[in-house]
Amino acid sequence: MVHTRWATEWRHDYANLALGGGNLLILFLGFQMHSRLGWQISFALVGLTSFWAWYANLKRYRTVADTPTSRIASAPQGYIEIVGRGQQPPGEILVSPINNLPCLWYRYRIEHRNGDRWEYVESGVSHDTFGINDGSGHALVDPDDAEIMTSHKQVSNADNYRKTEWTLIEGETIYVIGEHVTLGGPNAMLDKKSDMATLLTEWKQDKTALLARFDADRDGEINLDEWERARQAASDEVDRAHLDIRLKDGIHLMQKPAHGRPYLIANREVTTLVRHFRLWSWAHLLLMLASLLGLSLIVGPA
Repeated sequence: MVHTRWATEWRHDYANLALGGGNLLILFLGFQMHSRLGWQISFALVGLTSFWAWYANLKRYRTVADTPTSRIASAPQGYIEIVGRGQQPPGEILVSPINNLPCLWYRYRIEHRNGDRWEYVESGVSHDTFGINDGSGHALVDPDDAEIMTSHKQVSNADNYRKTEWTLIEGETIYVIGEHVTLGGPNAMLDKKSDMATLLTEWKQDKTALLARFDADRDGEINLDEWERARQAASDEVDRAHLDIRLKDGIHLMQKPAHGRPYLIANREVTTLVRHFRLWSWAHLLLMLASLLGLSLIVGPA
């Protein structure tokens, strides 16, 4: 359950702030070098990181803004966005490890003060699926490999330890954009050949029951004709089981999409997310242009 320090930080909503702080550090290092080459390297690095951040935020802005919201009950298979109320799944309730409060998802980080520095101790994130209901239906959300943005952040300090915890809470608005698949129901992927083979293998393991059911001439063996009747009985039983599966409602699941498309989960409305990514894309674009201007002035005539 413990993730690396870099991965857990970078996948969080505050990555934009981390980039901004990193760029300030790069500029400070350029100032400390007291040379034209130092400033050139600093401006070039700031330009590259700002370009990457601008592109990442612009991609998310266009994805969220251009993807229509689907209703769970009629959602197509594939890449969609849904918005609803978060729900605890049936069964055991997930509890956050730092504050011991029920939640849909948590992420935590523990640091220890060493002098004037905070040193990393451990971090973790929950992997339990949780529910979302939009009034038309219910879907499960797999948080693994998702970029999760939440406004619930709590920090506590005690005995030289700083504990930070992020959570998603039941009942609040949850936005999800990712890959939608339906497990079971009319869209169930069923393999009759494999299921028949499994069923016949189970029957053969109980030879007494197999003979009692299909040994018509009572000679203690299953001949070819009797085995064919057993195969037909297995085929009929598998067909009935598959029909029952397809007549039941399927389970809607949101998960990480293929081909690198964004997988976002947030406790925010669509309009708020669109504004968030648009503002950050503009901020990084301006910083990139400023770094290019600074670079052009530095490499110009002395």
